[in-house]
Amino acid sequence: MQPAKKFEDLIVWQKAHLFVLSVYRFTRKFPKEEIYSLTSQFRRAAISIPSNIAEGFKKRTKPDKIKFYNTSQGSLEECRYYLILSRDLNYGETKELFSQLEEVSKLLDAYMNSILNSY
Repeated sequence: MQPAKKFEDLIVWQKAHLFVLSVYRFTRKFPKEEIYSLTSQFRRAAISIPSNIAEGFKKRTKPDKIKFYNTSQGSLEECRYYLILSRDLNYGETKELFSQLEEVSKLLDAYMNSILNSY
């Protein structure tokens, strides 16, 4: 397996990007009064996951890379809460989004571990 040449080659980034697209579709159905609160916050946190993966990809040192990937993990957990809140507010079915989020979380953990344990 060849090393990734660009961030788009990373499976973790691809899955995180798909999660963002799903979040956009999901939040489109939220009540209009949520546009400047939950909708905006949820989308911003979701976007932060793949964007920090992308930014960390080009960093040269392990600590720099890990810092950005750790920020992605924080945003991922923020999204986890927004999913819980959305579910509890009856804004839609969250099962598939939880599944996607968990997949991204596991991939990101594995990717970070591979960097921490390399060279």
